[in-house]
Amino acid sequence: MRLDKLLTSAGLTRAQAKRAVAAGRVTVGGVPARDAGAHVDGASVLLDGRPVSPPGEIYWMLNKPAGVLTAVRDGREATAFALLPEAVRRQIPSPVGRLDKDVTGLLIFTTHGELLHRLISPKYAVKKVYIARVEGTPDEADAQRLTAGVAFAGFTSRPARLEVLGEGLVRLTVTEGRYHEVKRLLAAVGHPVLALSREAMGGVRLDETLGAGESRPLTGAEIDALFRAARLERN
Repeated sequence: MRLDKLLTSAGLTRAQAKRAVAAGRVTVGGVPARDAGAHVDGASVLLDGRPVSPPGEIYWMLNKPAGVLTAVRDGREATAFALLPEAVRRQIPSPVGRLDKDVTGLLIFTTHGELLHRLISPKYAVKKVYIARVEGTPDEADAQRLTAGVAFAGFTSRPARLEVLGEGLVRLTVTEGRYHEVKRLLAAVGHPVLALSREAMGGVRLDETLGAGESRPLTGAEIDALFRAARLERN
């Protein structure tokens, strides 16, 4: 964890944290801190001689509505981060992956850096499941093309699983997470996306009782599912 983030979890603003470091009020491992952005995982941190302990990790689920950015801060537009409870925002959790402004559904936030990295890294092939309203209705040939991988400029997509749920309604499971991946894949097989929502990620499904913009902490079972999907041991 960064030193400034640890200090803000203790109640300081970021500006106050930087001033405290500059004033020599903060020590890391017994040595006066010089860089508010330094990582201090496992080190003893004192502010005015009092220990500052890291908070518990945050694992949080948000039902992202349309019209908000997947960002912690934006000077002009509303963000998904701002929809979280104030006590959660103070821990500054990061979104796990990005949903476009018009995309709705499951958005997970966490302070666990390695888990976040693995969940979004193509190396770990974590499944992300989307429900899409599309133009027309895909057929078996479209599904096979997505399974085989679609050639784009500079890369070929990994296999994606397409399920037709009804007329113009599909479920698509991907494991890569490239920019606009779902929209690009479905457009490539002739079925542009009209509306898109993320249903699940890493074995965690969106809680259907959450209204748009509502959120809740993940359960222990859901957190365990994420760690399994990321092939990471939970301490």
